[in-house]
Amino acid sequence: MSGDLGQLASHVTQHVTTAAGAYGVAVLVRTRDQAAEAMVGLGQRLAQRILGARAEGEELPEPLADVIDDPDDSDNQAALREAIHKALAANTELAAQVQQWVRDAQSAGGQVSTSGERSPAVQTNQGIIATGDGNTFLL
Repeated sequence: MSGDLGQLASHVTQHVTTAAGAYGVAVLVRTRDQAAEAMVGLGQRLAQRILGARAEGEELPEPLADVIDDPDDSDNQAALREAIHKALAANTELAAQVQQWVRDAQSAGGQVSTSGERSPAVQTNQGIIATGDGNTFLL
């Protein structure tokens, strides 16, 4: 199951990184306003469940704080992934619940996520996707 947990931790890290980028230090604060986009909301719920909900102003786990400071840094993401993996490995009930949440999110219309500057994320593409400067297309 360790390989499965590694894969799950990787998947969860994408969601938590997205939520951390959107919410910043408030990612672990329980709020009443959960009208955020589905992936960000899932990432916040995953972060709170795995890393523990916090009151506003309460100290965050270091790997999460680092991702909030620089969500595109691959070392920060790796440290967060490791923390998530350890938490899931230490609690099989939590791992099963998180795995179900991720499955439910994927089956509820698919999931699209991206990471990094200028990274496109699409559900369906029937045209050209180009990142970078000075692109020219002849149609």
